[in-house]
Amino acid sequence: MTENSRIPAALARLIQRLDGQHSATAPMRPEFNDPDGENWIRQRAGRSDLRNDMIGAIALWLGSVLSMTLFRTAAFYPEPAPLPLSLLLLAAATLPLAFRRRWPIPVAMVVAAAFILVGTYRVPEVLVVNIALFVAVYTVGSWENNRSWAALSRLVVIAAMLVWLLIALFIAATDIKDDQANIAAGAIMSPFVAYMLIQILTNLLYFGGAYFFGDHAFEAARERARAEVRTTELTEQRAITAQQAITLERLRIARELHDAVAHHVSVMGVQASAARTVLDSDPEAARSALTVVETGARTAIDELHSLLGTLREPHPEGSEDTVGSFGVRHIPDLIESARANDLSVIYAVVGDPRPLPPLTSLNLYRITQESLTNVRKHGGQHASVDVRLRYLPRAVELDIANTGDEASASAARTVRSRRRTRHSSGLGIVGMRERVDSDGGTLHAGLRERGGFLVRAHIPLQHVPHEQRDHPNIPHTTHKDPS
Repeated sequence: MTENSRIPAALARLIQRLDGQHSATAPMRPEFNDPDGENWIRQRAGRSDLRNDMIGAIALWLGSVLSMTLFRTAAFYPEPAPLPLSLLLLAAATLPLAFRRRWPIPVAMVVAAAFILVGTYRVPEVLVVNIALFVAVYTVGSWENNRSWAALSRLVVIAAMLVWLLIALFIAATDIKDDQANIAAGAIMSPFVAYMLIQILTNLLYFGGAYFFGDHAFEAARERARAEVRTTELTEQRAITAQQAITLERLRIARELHDAVAHHVSVMGVQASAARTVLDSDPEAARSALTVVETGARTAIDELHSLLGTLREPHPEGSEDTVGSFGVRHIPDLIESARANDLSVIYAVVGDPRPLPPLTSLNLYRITQESLTNVRKHGGQHASVDVRLRYLPRAVELDIANTGDEASASAARTVRSRRRTRHSSGLGIVGMRERVDSDGGTLHAGLRERGGFLVRAHIPLQHVPHEQRDHPNIPHTTHKDPS
């Protein structure tokens, strides 16, 4: 190494930036190559990177030839190496860099050996070969995945260079003239000692920079790999979350459609059957039943339109009675509708009514609606219903009990068995359970020992902001079947 061995920091930054740009575009496989693991492997350079390395190596060789020509003209060495040997050694010091990212350690060893031969045989070129050696040592730190081998190989190269430097300085010291060794008056050290210190300091900065920038580039590549893995994970998580949201929305729409239509269609079916039965014997009763069918059909259509309006936009203009506005305050309307269709219903509100969250209120309304529909379809001719809405200190509870006799209960078991095995998907109970689960509550639905069927929904309550409350406007009274 000589006093002309200067590798500016800008060169190191340029090499690091070029390496960083190439490695950033390399594909990662986070599922097999965890950047947080100890055995992380930096992705190999692509074809474009290898092509650029080859072009850079050829450019360095041509630059070294031009530099050698200038140094020969300037008579840098009194007796320089022969031209063919110089060209061969310069090629050995620069052209292996074409494979620096594929085989970092072998390339560094070859370049270091060629560097020593260049100085030993007095090839008049001390600029480009220093750049080539810096790039070779830097590449080992930035691209060698085996970090132990990367550190060891660089230490070997640096040690060999320092030993060679000391030998070169020793040879130079033996050839020094007496007048050069003498210390001038007032000087701290001789010119030769100053020269040696400059060489040692230059080499320390030279190899220290190559070592540091190489390790820094490797860690920067690891950080980019971590960022890429996190980006991939976040993208996958967003896709999963979006799919879950779509699934939940489909379930919600399915529940609303089922609950909105099933009740009215059930009433229409019962009344149509009654009208067909008495059509010849009691035309007036048949006409009345058909009127109920017509009213139920219109109500079902209106509720479907309301539901579709709610789905299209959060707050449909001019719609004050959307599906989302149903709640416990509408339960008395369900009770009256059931009584109008010859179903015996007892309704009671227990406790002090208080505001409920809109979703909870809607769910309780839908559970009541579905339960009344199920009683009408499966409870038997003499079934009656007991509906109780209880306001507990920290919860609200809804009971819908079918109080039919044992015969109707037996018939209900038979119908439900056929319904489960042949004709029905059981969406009613499933929908009720999903509604209660969405509120963090529990649902019990099953046959009672003394006959009939019981649906009990228990929903815990928390503090609800005033602007989000659903005011039930239900008087604290007990509504009984007038019959």
